[in-house]
Amino acid sequence: MQRLLVALLAAFDAAIAAAVGLAVLLAPLTLLWTLAFGATADWGALWPLTGTLWAFGHGVPLDIGIADDALVAIGLPVAAASFTVSVAPLALLVFTLLFAARSGARAANAGSWVTGVLSGTTVFAALAAGVALTSRLDAAKTSLLLAILLPAVVYVVGAVCGAVRVVWEEGDGGPIDAIHDRLDVWPEWTPVPAAIVRGAAFALIAVLGVSAAALALLTLFRGGEVVALFQAARVDLLGAVVITLAQLLYLPTLLVWTASWIAGPGFAVGVGTAVSPAGTQLGVVPGIPVLGLLPENSSIWMLIVVLLPVAAGAVAGWAVRSRLVWEGTPLRMLPRAVIAVGIGAVTAGVAALAALLTSGSIGPGRLAETGPSVGAFALALGGEVLLGAAILLLSPRNRDELAEERTDRWVAEMTASDLDETAPHAFAETAPHAFDETAPQPFAETAPLDDVTGEGRPPAPR
Repeated sequence: MQRLLVALLAAFDAAIAAAVGLAVLLAPLTLLWTLAFGATADWGALWPLTGTLWAFGHGVPLDIGIADDALVAIGLPVAAASFTVSVAPLALLVFTLLFAARSGARAANAGSWVTGVLSGTTVFAALAAGVALTSRLDAAKTSLLLAILLPAVVYVVGAVCGAVRVVWEEGDGGPIDAIHDRLDVWPEWTPVPAAIVRGAAFALIAVLGVSAAALALLTLFRGGEVVALFQAARVDLLGAVVITLAQLLYLPTLLVWTASWIAGPGFAVGVGTAVSPAGTQLGVVPGIPVLGLLPENSSIWMLIVVLLPVAAGAVAGWAVRSRLVWEGTPLRMLPRAVIAVGIGAVTAGVAALAALLTSGSIGPGRLAETGPSVGAFALALGGEVLLGAAILLLSPRNRDELAEERTDRWVAEMTASDLDETAPHAFAETAPHAFDETAPQPFAETAPLDDVTGEGRPPAPR
C-alpha cells in the first residue's frame, strides 16, 4: 500500500510540474494574444505555440521556416528562409529539474524512491508525448522523438539526484546501501563521496553567485546600450513586453555565458567572434537588446578575473575540510587529494553540460555558432576550481587548527556555563549553614593557644 501511495504522489508531482511549466507560458501568451488580436481572435494557434515553446524550453531544437512573403516584408535574404534555433531558454528546464528533485527526495523519505522516480518519470514522459502530439506548428517544427525524450530525461535526472541525496544519508536497504557497505570496509574513504558532492555544490554556487554579480554590474554600466537597442527595434509596449519576457527566460543561459567569460575561454556570438577577458572580437550582431551588455573591448589585465573561480574552489575546499574537522574525521593526504580531484571533475562535468545546453544556433548564417565551447569551458573551470580546492585541502596540517580551537573553546564555554549554574546549588546542599547568621560559629569565640604552653591566652588587644 505504501508503494502505491508513493507512486500516486510522485505521479501527481509530475503532473503538477508539467502543468505549472505550461501555465507559465500559456498565461502571458493568452494575455498578449488578447491585447494584440482582441477577444474574438482565432485561438487555434495559441496551444500549439505554447506546447512548442515548452518543448523548446527543455532543450528541443526548433526548425524555423519563414514564408516567402514574410521574407520580403522583413527584408531578409532567401538563405535565411530556414534555420535552426538550438540555444534554449533554460528557465523552464531548471524549474523542472528542481521540482523533480523535490519529488525524488519526498519519495526517498517515504522509503520507496525507485517506485517514486519511475512513476513520476513515466507520467511526465506521457504528458510530454501528449503535448508534442497536439502542438505542431508549420513555422517552428520540433522532432517528435526529442520532444518526448528530452523533457523526460530532465525529469528523471532531477528525481534521481534528489532521491540519492536523501538515500545516501539515511539508507534504502538496496543498491545505495550496498555501495555504502563497500565503502565502510575502508573507514577513511567513507566520507569521500559526500565530501566531493558537497564541495562541488559549494564551488558551483560560488561561481553562479559571481556570475550573477558580474551580470548585474554589466547591466548597471551598459544599461544605456540595452535601452538604445530597444528603441532601435521600434516596437510598441506589447512588443517590448514580449521581448523582455523572452530575455528573462534566457537568464540562466546568460549566467552560463558570464561564467564562461569569467573562467577565461569566453563565448562566441557568431562564426569567427569571441568575447573573453583576453579580448573581444565582434562583427555584426543581432539587434537583441540583451546583447547590448556585450563588452566592446577588453584588456589583458582583465584576465585577473580567472582568480574568482580559483577562489570558489578555495571556498569549497575550506567548507569540506571544516566539515571533516567538525565531524572528527581528518583524512590523510591521499583521500584529500581524491576529494580535490573529484570536486574539480564534478565541476567540469556540470560546466560541460551547461555549455552544451547554452551553445548552438540562434539564427541563420553566421549565427549558427554561439555560446561557450564545451571542452574549453569545462577544462578551464574544472582546473581553476581544482587549484583552489587543492590549496585548502592539501595544506600540510593534519587538522584545521582554527576550526578545532573554535570547537574546543565552544565546548569549554558550555561546560563552564553548566558548572556555574550547578555550583551554588551544590554548595548550598553541602553547607546549609554557611550563610546562616544564627548558626553557631565554632571558631569565633575560641581563644588562640599560647605558643609555648599551648594553653589558652586572652586575645591580643586591637
